[in-house]
Amino acid sequence: MQTLLLGADAVEDHATMPAVIDAVAAAFAADARGNTIMPAKSYIDLPQYNGDFRSMPAYVNAETWDAAAIKWVNVHLDNPRDHDLPTVLGTLIYSDPETAFPLAVMDGTVLTRLRTGAAAAVATDHLAVADADSLGLVGAGTQAYTQLAAISSVRDIETVVVADRDTEKQQAFVDTFTDRFDVRAGTIEDAAGCDVLSTITPVESPIVDREWLGERTHINAIGADAAGKQEHDERTLLDAKLVIDNYEQCTHSGEINVPWGEGVLTDADLHGELGDIVAGTLSGRTDDDGITLFDSTGLAIQDVATAHVVYENASADGDGTAFSLVDTDTT
Repeated sequence: MQTLLLGADAVEDHATMPAVIDAVAAAFAADARGNTIMPAKSYIDLPQYNGDFRSMPAYVNAETWDAAAIKWVNVHLDNPRDHDLPTVLGTLIYSDPETAFPLAVMDGTVLTRLRTGAAAAVATDHLAVADADSLGLVGAGTQAYTQLAAISSVRDIETVVVADRDTEKQQAFVDTFTDRFDVRAGTIEDAAGCDVLSTITPVESPIVDREWLGERTHINAIGADAAGKQEHDERTLLDAKLVIDNYEQCTHSGEINVPWGEGVLTDADLHGELGDIVAGTLSGRTDDDGITLFDSTGLAIQDVATAHVVYENASADGDGTAFSLVDTDTT
C-alpha cells in the first residue's frame, strides 16, 4: 500500500466547498451524538523562537464514513519578517481507522482555512435569516475570501461590505469579487449592518459596537483563537443567542473567553453547541430571535471531515503523488 502526498494546490482543488460544508456539518452532528473522539489540543511552547507547535488529533464516525487524522500546526510570529514564511504552517496525516495505515499526508494550512469557512457556513445556515442577502466582513485577509465562498454556498449573497485598516488588502478583495457580487469597501460599522457578519481579526479589545448591528444580524466570530482576544462588544454577547463550537475551547480562548473569565457571561447565557443544532436536538434560529452569534475556535473534527473530502476526491481523480511511507512487511 502507498500513501498519497497532497500539496496545497491539490487540497484546494479537491476540497469542493459544498462537499466540505456537508462533511463538517456531519462531523458536528457526530460529535453531538457522541460519535467522535477528540482529545484536547496539546501545545509545545517555544519562547526562544517566539512560537509554538500544536497537535490536534480526532476520530469521526459520521455514519456513512469514518476517518481519523492528526494535524500538526504552529504559530511562529517572526516567520514572515525573519524567514519569509507564513506565521502558520500545517501538516495533516489522514489514516484508515481500521488499520491505522496512513492514507495521505496533506497540506494543513489551506485545509484549515477551508474548514474554518465551512464551519461558519454551517452556523450561518442554521442561525441566519433565510432571506439573508448581505455579508459584512471585518478583515480582508485570506480567510475573508473563504468566508465569502462558504457563506455564499448556503445563502444567496448579493451585497458584500469589507472593512480592513489595510486599504490595499481591502481594495484587492473588492477587485477580486467585483464581477460576482455588489462588493464595496466600507467601515466596520457598514459591515456590521449586514444580514451576516464574519469578523476575522486578531484584536484583543472589541472593535464591533452593539449599536452597529442589524436587528437580525447573524455573526460568525472567527478571530478570537487565544485567551485575551475579543472582537465584539460584551453587550452584543449578552443580547445575542450565543452558539459555541466547543465549551472548553470557547470558554478558554474563544470570543466569549474574556467576559467569561470576568463573570460577565455564565452557562445561562449560552444557547448551546452548534453540533446539537445540526443534530436536531437544539433549536437554531426561530422567529423570535434577533442577533445570533457563533463562537468559532476551530475543532480537530472539522480537519478530519475536510481531509476526508480531499482524500476521497483526489483518490477518485487519480491525483496526488503516491509513495511508500511506512514499512508494511509483516514477515
